[in-house]
Amino acid sequence: MESETQNPESSQARESYWRFTKRDFYPEESFRSFSSYSAAFSQTGSRLKDRFLNRSTDHNELVNLQKESLNDLKKCLTWWDLMWMSFGSVVGSGIFVITGQEARDHAGPAIVVSYALSGLSALLSVFCYTEFGVEVPVAGGSFSYLRIELGDFVAFIAAGNILLEAVVGAAGLGRAWSSYFATLINSDADFLRFRVNGLAEGFNMLDPVAVLILLIANGIVMSSTRKTSILNWVSSVVTSLIILFIIIVAFVCGKTSNLVPFFSYGADGVFKAAAVVYWSYTGFDMVATMAEETKNPARDIPIGLVGSMSGITVIYCLMALGLTMMQKYTEIDPNAAYSIVFDKIGMTWAKYVVAICALKGMTTSMLVGGLGQARYITQIARSHMIPPFFAWIHPKTKTPVNATLLLTIVSVGFAFFSSLDVLSSVFSLSTLFIFMLMAVALLVRRYYVKDSTSKHDLVKFLVCLSIILGSSVAISILWSLGSSSWIGYVVAGAFWFLGSLGMALLPQRHAPTVWGVPFVPWLPALSITMNLFLICSLGYEAFLRFFICSMIMLIYYLFVGVHATYDVAHQIQEEPKLERVNEANDSDRSQ
Repeated sequence: MESETQNPESSQARESYWRFTKRDFYPEESFRSFSSYSAAFSQTGSRLKDRFLNRSTDHNELVNLQKESLNDLKKCLTWWDLMWMSFGSVVGSGIFVITGQEARDHAGPAIVVSYALSGLSALLSVFCYTEFGVEVPVAGGSFSYLRIELGDFVAFIAAGNILLEAVVGAAGLGRAWSSYFATLINSDADFLRFRVNGLAEGFNMLDPVAVLILLIANGIVMSSTRKTSILNWVSSVVTSLIILFIIIVAFVCGKTSNLVPFFSYGADGVFKAAAVVYWSYTGFDMVATMAEETKNPARDIPIGLVGSMSGITVIYCLMALGLTMMQKYTEIDPNAAYSIVFDKIGMTWAKYVVAICALKGMTTSMLVGGLGQARYITQIARSHMIPPFFAWIHPKTKTPVNATLLLTIVSVGFAFFSSLDVLSSVFSLSTLFIFMLMAVALLVRRYYVKDSTSKHDLVKFLVCLSIILGSSVAISILWSLGSSSWIGYVVAGAFWFLGSLGMALLPQRHAPTVWGVPFVPWLPALSITMNLFLICSLGYEAFLRFFICSMIMLIYYLFVGVHATYDVAHQIQEEPKLERVNEANDSDRSQ
């Protein structure tokens, strides 16, 4: 009887996808009326405590929350799709753009070392994402993983940064695409932009081309996941062949004399550049968000993530080294480095090949980024941290159209006004922060299982984790302050080792069934340290922008998010009780 009454409602929901009532955006009890909201707001303190201590479950993320989408995402991807999605989302999002900027301003020829360090840190994060993606194949990616292991409040902070990443990353790609397209017409990367003198520096170059390309890319993403994947891997294969050509020409025509002095700005410049060029590696987390649409996550996700990212790290190092061999780092163009350098060495025709390759790489990054970011938004909306309207899956395209539209509208606004250096610094800090949290979440998953881990072991684990975090922060602060005393580093490093060793001696309460991160807790602990180190290498402006965005997120959470998620969580908890009551009543009637 229950299923018969639900089917008409479900059918009606599918027929009326495009609706915009208040209940579609805020269906929770706290927002039914002004009086109900006032009552809920008066309980903010207790509700905040409830959300801070609450942890989601694998079942809740995989089963309960998916009901909010009205329709299911289509399982249509294989390891081949994921491998090229990883390549397409990562290669092109920064290597053609950030390399020249950081080589000239911060690292010099040692930019290759910056890429190697960032690549190692990214690979450690890839391991963490892979283990979670195999065990919890859901569209939420890191948001869902953090919600399960670190709780609802931490997941919201991550969600805010994920949304910031989505908007800033898409806008940055749009601006970069516009720069390279302009170099095909004129050597000036700002040729297609309009300067408005009345606006602040960094926000005064209006870019209509960036807006147009974002609209086109996200329009394709909304139409079909499978078609977008095919378009991505065909384009990525072509891009990989052109990249091979770039590397060969760079090493043939380059001069080793351009690599002197190698550490032009010292070790400080190398690490500062590493924190920014990390943007070039971002995008692999988008593959984890496609797990819900993957046919065999246990096999396909490890191949797609670990295999592709290992190769990408090697490619990036070779490309960075080749650029600084072809041209002195002081003369590199910061906006379109690769295309301009080919023009200067007399290979004008190659300049256009490189520019087209960069455009293709950035286009695939926009396509895969649009896919992954929209699925992040979908899962965040499923949890009601943002209106569930953005969780809906379109019945025909089987894609999250509303989430993609939200991403598109906001990102084109940023792309129209904001310069690339402003976008890249904000993006790097948010990304590194989430990757650091992911490493912490993996340690929590391995060592703390509710009703299994004793209080004594939990206290030991928390002490060890605190030592790892504290020593990592100490090392990072010492470096950022320019300390040359080796004693501080030795002491902090010793504490890190003791904290990791102490955790290694604790019993692990959760063992991955299919694929797991090796050398736990050492690799996740190293990932925490490297991410915090890179965060502290960023400039003051990045922290200021991050702080302002975080404050805005917290204000929203206190007034909206905490009440919506509280209502949903307690509704889910009550449903099993109601089902048991109904079953008991039915049994009484039959007797």
